[in-house]
Parts: sequence; structure tokens; C-alpha cells
Amino acid sequence: MQCRTKNFSIVVQAGQYAGDVGGCSRCTLPSDPLLTDSAYSAWRFTNRETDSHKLPNTLQPYNTNLALLLCAAAATMERMAIPLLVIAGPTGSGKTDTAVLAAQALNGEVVTADSMQVYRGMDIGTAKPTPEERQGIPHHLIDVADPDEEFSVAQYVALADATIAEMVARGKTPIVAGGTGFYIHALVDRWEFPPQPADTAFRQRKQQEAERLGAETLLAELRAIDPASAERLHPHDLKRIIRALEVYHLTGKPRSAFQYKPEAGEASGPYRALWYGLTMPREVLNERLERRVHTQLDAGLLEEVQRLYAAGYGPDLPAMKGITYRQLLGYLRGEYDFATAVELMVRDNRRFAKRQHTWFNADARIHWIDILAVGGPAGAAARIVADWQAWRQEEGEGTA
Repeated sequence: MQCRTKNFSIVVQAGQYAGDVGGCSRCTLPSDPLLTDSAYSAWRFTNRETDSHKLPNTLQPYNTNLALLLCAAAATMERMAIPLLVIAGPTGSGKTDTAVLAAQALNGEVVTADSMQVYRGMDIGTAKPTPEERQGIPHHLIDVADPDEEFSVAQYVALADATIAEMVARGKTPIVAGGTGFYIHALVDRWEFPPQPADTAFRQRKQQEAERLGAETLLAELRAIDPASAERLHPHDLKRIIRALEVYHLTGKPRSAFQYKPEAGEASGPYRALWYGLTMPREVLNERLERRVHTQLDAGLLEEVQRLYAAGYGPDLPAMKGITYRQLLGYLRGEYDFATAVELMVRDNRRFAKRQHTWFNADARIHWIDILAVGGPAGAAARIVADWQAWRQEEGEGTA
């Protein structure tokens, strides 16, 4: 793969390589022999326009630490369009099996896009793929946070960017697969997010104002600076009213300016993606989701939730509000019986799948595949692989 920047090109080659590799005086990149412990890849800088940008002639293989630096440097100088395969769709639609088969055919690895599978110790309820299901294909961005850690979409994008850069440096095809549309669109479309962390003092001050003057006063203040957000929010939704005021306080821009739409920023971002969505008839998916709930329970889901609860992970944590965990916590806390918990798990899984499909269906870039109509994951993967290879051939980039 070749990435052209304003003053030089980068050639990424898989395997050990000895060439003109070294530090770049313009970009202040290091030339450090200590980085030669791993020879996954080498990045060769070649001068394109000026003799002033010559690089030291050190014949060393470089490891992925330098590869990440070079990738970041190139991306900041000019867009680096990394081909990306996206496999999305509702929960239970066969994304994991399809992505694994596609990865086997394309020398790829999977970047998981699931806001629940990021948490350690939450395996059964998140349908985290087992080692057997992964079939030797690396799955990244799984088990990267504890259940009581805050994990934002901005963190996901940062980790995914670094992971994809490292994969490309090793000559691998990056395959983003999952059902968290917010993660996938933020990654590909480069959505801008309000600043983190929060201004705690500002929030406390506004909370005190609300207690003294009433929430309507804060809503009126928001209406003056961000009428679009004020129109959407209920007067009793004090938390979101204060957050909208805080965003304006921190950025000088209204909260409504941070709008998230498909295709909003892909043209200027570092990726060009080929999108696929997996689907099946609603009644079939509903039956599959009900069976999966019972399979998860048979595999020890209740015990997993009991262990997490006993470890101090309570219902107020975002991680524990996920489907299956929330419903079983209600049972463990005596809010309803076990049969009711199971009914709620089935119901909420179905509702969640419907919301996911609605989210992805709004993106015209997605090529939808009825996974049952093509013979299951093998058929879906075969079509995706063929399309990917044709797509790459059209761009003169080979079939990998």
C-alpha cells in the first residue's frame, strides 16, 4: 500500500525488510536501533520533491512502535486513505462468523465495534466470541476496560486508529465488525465530540442554580444560546440541560453543532470503507435471540452477573446497564422473579436489534445481505470477499 503525502511517500511492506529506514528530520521521527527488536514491518520513506528531506540511510527493520508514529505523521500531513472493510448489523445476525471467514480469506484481523465487549469479565452476556469462535483470527478492542471504568466513543476511536495503523503496517486487512453503530460511524466519519473530562465546578454551580431558581431558568438560558437543544429537552431533564450548557461553556459552540450523520466526514478522514450489513427476516431473528438468551443462561450467565455484583459492580454503572446484565441484576435485587427477568431479556434483545437495524438502515453506503438467503455466514463472507477484491482491483491495489 502506498500513501502519498505532500513531500514524500510511504511504502508499507509486510515481513522483515532492510532498506532506507530512519528518522525524519522534518517530522522529528526517531531513528533508534532499540526499535529493532521486532521485524513485523518496515516503513520506507522516499524523497519525492526536495533533496532537503533526505533520511538517514540506516539498514534496520523497525517494529510497530515506529510504524504507528510514521502512520500518524503521514495522516497529519495529508489524508491517508486506508481501505477498511465494515461488517455491521443487529445483534444475532451472524457478524462474528462472517467476519472471521472474511478475515481468513483476506489475511485480515477484526477490530470489534461493540460497546459492551470492551469490558473485562463480561463475557457471556455480551456474546463475546470465544477462542474457538475466533478460529485463530485476532480480535482487537475486546477486554480493554474494567466494568467500573468510563469508556467513551472518543477512546474507542483513538484505540481503533492505533490498532488499524499497526495492522496495516503488518500487511493485514482491517475488518471492523460489530453492532455499535455509534462507534463505527465515529471511526469512519470522524465525528467531533464535546470535550472531556467534564467541568465539575461548572456542573455543580448550575445544579445549585437549578435548586435555587428552578430548572426552567436553566432551560431559558440554554434556549438563548442553543435553541435546537432546548427544543429537544424536557424541562425536567436537568442532567442533559446542564450538559448542553457545559458544552457551550467549554467550546463556545452549541451542543446541537455536534451533529452525527452518516458520511459526514469520511471524505476528509483517514479511511475509505466498504460497508456491509447483515440482516434476516425479523421473525427469524427474534427466534434466534430468544434461543441465545437460553443458551447464555445455560452457559452460566446468571453466575457471571452474580460474580460481577459481588465484586461491587452495581446497577448504576453504565457497563451493568447493558442488556442481560440489567435484567438479571433486577432479579438478584429482588425486584421481580427469574421468569420475569428472562422475559425482559428476550424482549429487550429484540427491541435492541430493531434499534440497531434502524440506525444502520439510515446509512446509504451499506450493502445489505440477507444472510439466510446466501446460505449463512459462509455465503455472506464469500460475497463480501469477492466484492472487496473487485473493489481493490478497480483502484489498482491488488486483492489483499
